[in-house]
Formats: sequence, structure tokens, C-alpha cells
Amino acid sequence: MLRVPVISKEGKPLMPTKPSRARKWIKDGKAVGKFNDLNQFYVQLIVNSSDNKTQTISIGIDPGKLFSGIGVQSSSYSLWAGHLELPFKTIKKRMEDRRMMRRTRRGRRINRHLPFELRAHRQKRFNNRKQGKLPGVRNEFRTPSIRANRQLELRVVKELCKVFPITDIYFEYVKADVDLTSGRKKACSGKGFSPVMVGQKWMLEQLRQLGNVDTRYGWQTSNLRQHLGLEKSKDKAKQSKESHGLDGLTLACFQFLDYKSFQTVNSQGHHWVGSVTITNCPFAVIKRPPFSRRQLHLMLKSKGGIRRQYGGTITDFDLRKGDLVNCPKGIDYVSGQTKKQISVSDANWKRLGQIAVSKVTLIRRSNGLIVNC
Repeated sequence: MLRVPVISKEGKPLMPTKPSRARKWIKDGKAVGKFNDLNQFYVQLIVNSSDNKTQTISIGIDPGKLFSGIGVQSSSYSLWAGHLELPFKTIKKRMEDRRMMRRTRRGRRINRHLPFELRAHRQKRFNNRKQGKLPGVRNEFRTPSIRANRQLELRVVKELCKVFPITDIYFEYVKADVDLTSGRKKACSGKGFSPVMVGQKWMLEQLRQLGNVDTRYGWQTSNLRQHLGLEKSKDKAKQSKESHGLDGLTLACFQFLDYKSFQTVNSQGHHWVGSVTITNCPFAVIKRPPFSRRQLHLMLKSKGGIRRQYGGTITDFDLRKGDLVNCPKGIDYVSGQTKKQISVSDANWKRLGQIAVSKVTLIRRSNGLIVNC
């Protein structure tokens, strides 16, 4: 059975309740229904709650390179599951484009027919040949694509912590002797560097501010998933709970199950101790809006050598790209504009049509997330 998140009058997360009870609270004027940035329905009490006691609720995070899975679980119910489409490829391509444009600008500025001493090179501002690859010396990210991945996961976890009383967080840990960004092996001499490891370290530091954090390896997640009888989809790009959402729920179940050793007179080994129930729960596919950042102009010239403006979220009307709007096509997102019309797209950013501004009503400003429930 589904459960509806509940927060107190002061905004403190309480234990989820049944949909029928939530409807009764709203009808009696004891609560109001709201939606958070994940398009998740919850109720906020407008009267003092009769019981503020909460039970153990855990969240599991299965981080990846292109996709991640997140699940919220209690001992009796599965509360939420999510499939995150990470911006790794988009960020990587944009960084490559930025590097190419920078080299092109420098090529236009420098007259290479002159002797080297007379060229318009700028003076070096720092020694860019000095490498500081010790993780303990420099903890900042060196890979923007991995930083964007971890930031999206953290954003979703923070939104869930606002409506669920999360006590424990389980994170699938990667011991990276292999650089997952390139697939090449890394040396483990104590001075090895992996952007994946730096990203994990930063992520764990942020999660510890939200609750108790435990880590598990991938093989441990696989063993528990088999014990629970959950089948994972082989298509990792499939937008379904079976692709990555089940791994998030499985990781959350470690709070209620433990793999312990036993020994009797005739045998010895290990077995699972504890109990947990996997139930049906809301599922959402989440990603960043795929609009482009603001640029001065297009990289390629138009006819006549003119470069038109490109990118950004502002339109000529009182709407921005990524805004959730109501229009004759339904409830969808603003994705662009023409001279007199607004382009509207669905959650997969497929354009549904161009509609007159007078027929478009704003529901919510863009929050930087596209959610397909």
C-alpha cells in the first residue's frame, strides 16, 4: 500500500500515513496538500500533531556514471524509488566545446607569422605544470562531469529528507583502482588519483550532515537483492524501477537485514537476520533540464557573417525555460520561444507544439529538475 509523506506544522518530517487518512485530514481542515521539487505529493499539518514519534527510515543511493538509483525504505513499506539520468555526457561535451572555442579564439588573436618573441602571448599567471594530485592536498573536483553527477544525487536526497524522517543513509562504495571516466587502470602506490574517489569522498562528507552514513560494496548489494528476490533489468538506460531504483531500495534494506555468521553442532555458515517488506511505491525519473547555458553567440556564423545570440533561460515573455505550465497540450515545460509563441515540451524534452502566450498559464517556476512520474 502506498504511503503519503507528512510534515508537522513547523515543517518537521513525521511518519508517512495512508492516502485515505491524508484525504480525511485535508477534508477536515487539519492539513493541506503540497508538492515538493520532486513532484512528490505530501501533506503538512496545520494543527499540532498528536504524536511526534518516528520509526527508522533509511535511504539507499546507488551512484553511477550515467544513471543512479535512490530508494527510501521502512521496515514495513517501500516509500519512494527514483531513477536519475545523470548529466555526465552533457557536461563532458560542453567542456570539450569550451576548450575548442578557447583555442580558436587564441588562434585568431595570435599572429603566427611573427617571431615568437613578438607574438601577443599573455604572460603566465601560474605554473600550470605543477600537479597537485594528492587527494589529501587538493580535495576539490577536477572533473566537472562527476561533480555534476554527485550534486544531482545530493539535491534529490536533500529533497527527500525534507518530507521523510531519514535516520540512516546507505551509499554503494566504489574502490576505484580503475578510473571509471576512462576505463584505464590506476596505480595504487598511495599517490594514485581518481576523480571517482574524490567525488565519493565529497559526497560522503555531505551526506554525513544529513544522517548516519554506511557504505556497501556492489557485490553486497547484489547478494541482498538476490535474497529479497528482486530482479534487475539488464537494460540500464530503461526508465523503470527495475533498472536502478531497485538497487536503491536494496541498499536501504541493509538497515533492517544483517548477514551474520552461525555455527551449530553439524554446520556453520552465514545467513540473513532481520525482516523487511518490499511494497509498491511511487517511482520517478529525474534529470536536469537540457537547455543550453547562455552564450554570446553561436559557434558557427550565419549567412552574411552574423552570429545570433544563443542559450540562456530568459524569454521575451513572463516565462523562463524549465517553467512548469498549463496549456492546451496539458501540464508541461517551457522549452523555447518564437516571436509570438511559447514552445512547450514534455518530460522527455520532446516538443509538443508552439502555443500562443495567452493560452499558457504558469504553475511553478523552474527548479532545475525535470521529473517524470
